[in-house]
Amino acid sequence: MPDGLLEQLIEMTREIGEPARDYVIQGEGNTSARIDGDTFWIKASGADPVSADARSFLRVRLGDALEIIGGPSMTEQEVRARLTAAKVDPSAPGSPSIETATHALCLSLGGATFVGHTHPTPVNAILCARDAQAAFAGSAYGHEALVCGKPLFVPYAPVGQPLARLVHEGLQTYQDRHGQPPRVILLQNHGLVALGRTPDEVLYSTALMVKTARILLGTRAWGGPHFVE
Repeated sequence: MPDGLLEQLIEMTREIGEPARDYVIQGEGNTSARIDGDTFWIKASGADPVSADARSFLRVRLGDALEIIGGPSMTEQEVRARLTAAKVDPSAPGSPSIETATHALCLSLGGATFVGHTHPTPVNAILCARDAQAAFAGSAYGHEALVCGKPLFVPYAPVGQPLARLVHEGLQTYQDRHGQPPRVILLQNHGLVALGRTPDEVLYSTALMVKTARILLGTRAWGGPHFVE
C-alpha cells in the first residue's frame, strides 16, 4: 500500500466536505482511492465527509465491485448486500457507498488513483436542467479546457447498478473516441465526478468545474456561452 494513501484520502475528503465550498451536505457524495491491483478504499455509506477519519472508509475488493456491473439486474437491496460482502474485513462496521461500482470503474477503466464525487449546487443547477448536456458541450475558458478536458456526460440513471452500467458504457466510448479516459464525469440530475492521480488533481478539477458552472449560469443573462473549444 502506498505510504499515507488513506491519510491523503481523508484529507481530500475533509476538504470536499467543507460547508463553505457547497460541494456536499452532510453524508452526500463519496470519495475513493486505489490501494493496489485488487483493492481500494471507499467512503462508507452515510459517513460525513467533513469529519472523515480512518473509520469512515472501507477496504473493498475491486473485482467484486466490478462484477456487479455485468451481472444480472439486481435491486438496490441486493446491490448493497453484494457490496457489503465485498469488504476485505467483514467485521469492519458500515457498508460501502451504493456508488462503489462506479468508483471501481473510475479507478480501473478510468485510470484514476483518487476519485471525488460531489453534488455542487452550481453544477447541479445545470445538470438538473433540460439542456444540461448542451450547456457543457464546450469549454467556457481556456484553463477549464486545459485542466478538465472534455467532460463525459452520463444520462440520468438511478444510483447503484443502473448508473454504474451507464458509466461503464460512457467510459468505453470516451476511451475509443479520445484515446484516454476523462478527467471529469457529469451525471445528469445527480452530480460531478473528478478523477485524478493525486488528491490535488481531484480538488482542482472539482473547483474549476464549479467555477465553470457559475460562469455558464451567468452567461444565460447575456445570450448564452461563447465556447472557446
